[in-house]
Amino acid sequence: MQKSLSERDQAVIWHPYTQMQTAPAPVGIVKGEGALLTDEAGNEYIDATSSWWVNIHGHAHPYITQKLAAQAAVLHHSIFAGYTNEPAVALAEQLLPVLPDKQARVFYSDNGSTAVEVALKMTIQYWQNKGLPRRKLLAFHDAYHGDTFGAMSVSARSVFTRAFDDYLFEVTFLDLPTTDNLPELTAQIDALGDDTAAFIFEPLIQGAGGMLMYEAAALNILLAHCKSKGILLIADEIMTGFGRTGTNFAMDQVATPPDMITLSKGLTGGTMAMGITTCTAEMYEAFLSNDKLKTLFHGHSFTANPLTCAAALASLELFLAPSCAENRLRIARQHQTFTNTLREHPAVKNVRQTGTIVAFEIQTGEADSYINDLSGFLHAFFREKRVMLRPLGNTLYILPPYCITDAQLEATYNSILEMLAAYTAGKGK
Repeated sequence: MQKSLSERDQAVIWHPYTQMQTAPAPVGIVKGEGALLTDEAGNEYIDATSSWWVNIHGHAHPYITQKLAAQAAVLHHSIFAGYTNEPAVALAEQLLPVLPDKQARVFYSDNGSTAVEVALKMTIQYWQNKGLPRRKLLAFHDAYHGDTFGAMSVSARSVFTRAFDDYLFEVTFLDLPTTDNLPELTAQIDALGDDTAAFIFEPLIQGAGGMLMYEAAALNILLAHCKSKGILLIADEIMTGFGRTGTNFAMDQVATPPDMITLSKGLTGGTMAMGITTCTAEMYEAFLSNDKLKTLFHGHSFTANPLTCAAALASLELFLAPSCAENRLRIARQHQTFTNTLREHPAVKNVRQTGTIVAFEIQTGEADSYINDLSGFLHAFFREKRVMLRPLGNTLYILPPYCITDAQLEATYNSILEMLAAYTAGKGK
């Protein structure tokens, strides 16, 4: 008998963020269309978390597919050191004017973690090239910036980093800013003296840390204080970029412009892996020299891959269309109605929404964390309901593609209410 895709997988694959000894068999996905994914048995699942936050326009979008096919007939790849290609140049030309003010250069890489690594290396070498080396870095508590070593170093010490904590470089962590704690945070920064190179932050929403949301006004004051100290600002928009927070980019809601922006996830519409680090002209010019040691020695084999850039160009065009903004507003309005319902449920706490993202915690009697025991129940429940919701421990969130229909959103909401009813009846305890 022919083995299923799931059975074949279990013989050869090691999955991310998965305890392979205890995890249930994976679902074999064979097709995607719009907000739906289809498994090998023909069952359809609503992709309510955009396949790890990457899919913004829907699966197998015909326009992106068309542009990919056209590019595949011309050029798959070419080295990007000493050579260039049309999709890479066109993407940079069209992306920079859309980004928050003062971004002037694009550096291509392969994913979100590497985009962060590039930003950190730019930061450290910028100060060295200026002859004013600074060594300290700032980040937020509960931050998550990726799983490579530099990205882990500027992330919170957590289950994601625990096995590697002794290998990570030291970082000063700040609380998320509020109107009340700003004096304390600015004093903490001042106490570090003039040795702080940069502050990396997820604007408005911390994703893997638990979909923690905070106000743009307080962030702006904190960033302005950092600017007054000459501290470079790295806005990690890997998750928040491309409309998730209500504006095109989260930093559109903040008056203090960043020196660097990192992008990935929604960049290609969820089709192919890609990372981008952008910077200001001032940052870029610090690397221009007759001294070859001032070169940024960083690159990837697939830097500025033409196929990936073509997908990103198509996705950007779709994103800037008026219909995309209308869909984001429609989703946000439906979310707002649903959050009002959630706030009345006794098993729910800390209901919050920013743009197309809704998040809340389920009260369990345990600490809120990624390894909260409730997560197994939640995974199994939503798999049975054929709604793709991936909880962060006992934190549940909805982060859908913008093409999701009203009926699909309603089905997602109903599955959550059914889960809460089952949980409070004792089935998930």
